[in-house]
Amino acid sequence: MKITSVDTLVVDFYRTNLVIVRVSTDEGIVGLGEATLEGKERAVQGAVTELAEAVTGLDPTRISGILYELARDWYWRGGPVIMTALSSFEMALWDISARELGVPVSRLLGGATRDRVRAYANGWFSGAATPEEYAAAAQRTVGSGFRGLKWDPFENFDLTITSRQLDRVLAQIDAVRSAVGPDVELFIEGHGRFDVTHAIKIAREIAQFDPVFFEEPCPPDNLDALVDIRRASPVPIAAGERWLGRQGFAPALARQAVDFVQPDVTHAGGIAELAFISTLAATGYVGFAPHNPSGPLSTAATLQLGAALPNFRYLEIMATDVPWRPEITNERLVLTEEGDILIPTGAGLGIELDLEAIARHPFTPHPMRLFQDAVFDIRPPDERSFFNLGDGE
Repeated sequence: MKITSVDTLVVDFYRTNLVIVRVSTDEGIVGLGEATLEGKERAVQGAVTELAEAVTGLDPTRISGILYELARDWYWRGGPVIMTALSSFEMALWDISARELGVPVSRLLGGATRDRVRAYANGWFSGAATPEEYAAAAQRTVGSGFRGLKWDPFENFDLTITSRQLDRVLAQIDAVRSAVGPDVELFIEGHGRFDVTHAIKIAREIAQFDPVFFEEPCPPDNLDALVDIRRASPVPIAAGERWLGRQGFAPALARQAVDFVQPDVTHAGGIAELAFISTLAATGYVGFAPHNPSGPLSTAATLQLGAALPNFRYLEIMATDVPWRPEITNERLVLTEEGDILIPTGAGLGIELDLEAIARHPFTPHPMRLFQDAVFDIRPPDERSFFNLGDGE
């Protein structure tokens, strides 16, 4: 089997554009991957175009060898654009190999250890502004089946937070906790906003609400700061969505900087790299909770990892999405009454594209400006659920 072409499709997804990578072969098998990089879609498309020139004619089942040679031969290594291009291509190669054999990707990773994963919802709070509105949105989301909620309550704070601002944050978290009760898991997102002093102050204050973790409390480029925060925090610390490859995770794990690692299969190196990172995490009993706010292919790949990796703890997923998410692929996720998502068992990643539906939603510029955009405005006004509800049987 030989690779004949690598191309991309771009789909408007409200605050970002999904970038879908297709790897075609001379035997008619097409593998799919996701290269979504918020605000940098055209840069990733350029990287994929250059990658295509290097891999056309190669055997797509040589996954490890091809990825090693690409990473070795490219003079400029790492960075989010190159790593996203490589990750999506690697994802597509796994899809090809598993499709050829007629098995899910998890079979090639050692087989399934479970048939479902615990999920927590992101994006459930879109449009909420007051504590009461957050509480109402939380109740609706729990009513839809989720048993975990994540959100960033920190507005656009930059490194510091005043006492009055912190009071607003605590009132919002308190409203959500009171609305959903003690059995729903809460996850507090920091988006890398704070310095060490203020992150520790926040962690001590939010501990009363028993969150599962405080995510990315400081900017992702200072490991010393993260180590200091984790040592002083009464709340478990999570990080890693903006770390790339094993080189980004090994030092953090060696220094016990986190309680949960959050690599993104779309950016951190792909399926095999995430499996390797999970093994590194397991040596220190660190939970594995991949970052996954993206589209159907990223979710499908992450679910295959969830099937195979014993220390996989949580799946992040959007509670709702653009109305056309169910139209562009055959993705049909089942959310159980227990708040778990069943892992699909189709061949490869199990995703097929509807090219006509994709063409109806072309690229639309969506600049990613973390400290300028309202963090609560992340879903479209016509958002809708894309889950099927089931009893897990």
